[in-house]
Amino acid sequence: MEPADSITVTDTGASIGEGEEHASLATARQRSAEIEKRLAEDASQFRLLTGDRPTGALHLGHYFGSLENRVRLQNAGVTTFVVIADYQVITDRDGVGPIRDRVLSLICDYLAVGLDPARSVIFVHSAVSALHQLMLPFLALVTDSELRRNPTVKSELADTDGRPMSGLMLTYPVHQAADILFCKANVVPVGKDQLPHLEQARVIARRFDDVYGRADPRRPVFPRPEALLSQAVNILGVDGRKMSKSRGNAIEIGMSADQTAKLIRRAVTDSDRLVTWDPERRPGVANLVLLVALCTGRAPQDVADEIGNGGAAALKALATEAINERLAPVRARRAELAADPGYLLKVLTEGNAAATRVAEQTLGEVRAAMHMNYDLQR
Repeated sequence: MEPADSITVTDTGASIGEGEEHASLATARQRSAEIEKRLAEDASQFRLLTGDRPTGALHLGHYFGSLENRVRLQNAGVTTFVVIADYQVITDRDGVGPIRDRVLSLICDYLAVGLDPARSVIFVHSAVSALHQLMLPFLALVTDSELRRNPTVKSELADTDGRPMSGLMLTYPVHQAADILFCKANVVPVGKDQLPHLEQARVIARRFDDVYGRADPRRPVFPRPEALLSQAVNILGVDGRKMSKSRGNAIEIGMSADQTAKLIRRAVTDSDRLVTWDPERRPGVANLVLLVALCTGRAPQDVADEIGNGGAAALKALATEAINERLAPVRARRAELAADPGYLLKVLTEGNAAATRVAEQTLGEVRAAMHMNYDLQR
C-alpha cells in the first residue's frame, strides 16, 4: 500500500505533537513485538491484508521490504489477503496505463517469490463490489478535516499548486480502511509512515460499533487491526535516490541477469577505493554492500571487510553476482508463469471469487447492524 509520512491521527481526528508521535510509534513497536511472539505460538489466529498498486514493475525494494515477509507469514499459517489495488491507481493519475499487463505482472511476481494461491487470496480491487459498498457507511464516520490531516492526502494537497483534489484522493484513507476491514484483517504489515492509515481503520471500526451497534452483541462487527511493523530496509536505486518504479533506477525482480549487470555498472559510488560500511557518509557504496548482505544473509560489515581495497569495480561485481544468484530461481519461475497467462487469470478469478464471498459476508453483517437487511426470510 502507498506510504504516508509519520504522524498519527487520534480518534478525534486531531494531529498529535512530536513527543506523542514518538510515544505512539514506541507503542506500535511494542505491540508489533507481541504479535510476533503470538505468531510463533499460533499463526492461525491472525488474518492479514497487504497489497500493491499496479503502477509498475516490482523491484528489490519490494522484494526485501515486503514480499519476503508476506511469504514468511503465509508459510507460518496466517490467513493472507493480497489486494492488487487497481482502483487506487486513479487516485493521483489521469489514466490507468497498461493496467491489465501490470496486474498480470504483479501476479507473476507474487507467485514467483512464493505466494501460494491455495493459501493466499490474491484479488483485484475492481472485481469485489461488496468491498466498495463499505465506503458509504465508512465515509459517514469521518470528517473532511480528518481526511485532510492524513499525511498522504496532506502531501498530495500541497503538491497540487492550487488545483482541485479529486474526491477519490481525499477519501483515499477510507478506501484503505475498507480494504483492511472487509476481510476483518487483524494484522497489517506496515512501515512507520503507514501507521496513520491503519489508525484511521481502527477509528472507523470503533466508530461503527459506537454509532450502529453490533449485529451480534457478543462481538464487534470489525476487529481493531494492529500494525506488524516491518524492519526498515532503505534500498536506494542505482542513481542514489530511493528505488522507485517511476524513476528508472530500480533493479526489477523480472529483469534478466544481463539487465541487472548493466544497471549495477552505472550505480553511483564514490572515488574512495577502500570499501567501508558507512551508510551516512557513503550511501551509494553502502547501498551495494547492503544488497550483497541481504542477498547472501551476511552482515554488511563483513561484506565490506571482504572487499576491502577492491574498490567499486569489485563491489559492483560482487553485487551483480549476489543479486543474480538470489533471484535466479525466482526469475526462472517467473518466466514459466509469464508464458501461461491463462493460469494467471485463473488464479485471479479464483481469488476474486474468494474475496467476494468474504466481502459479501462482511457487508451482510454491516447491513444487519445498520438495520438495513431487508431479506424476507428474516
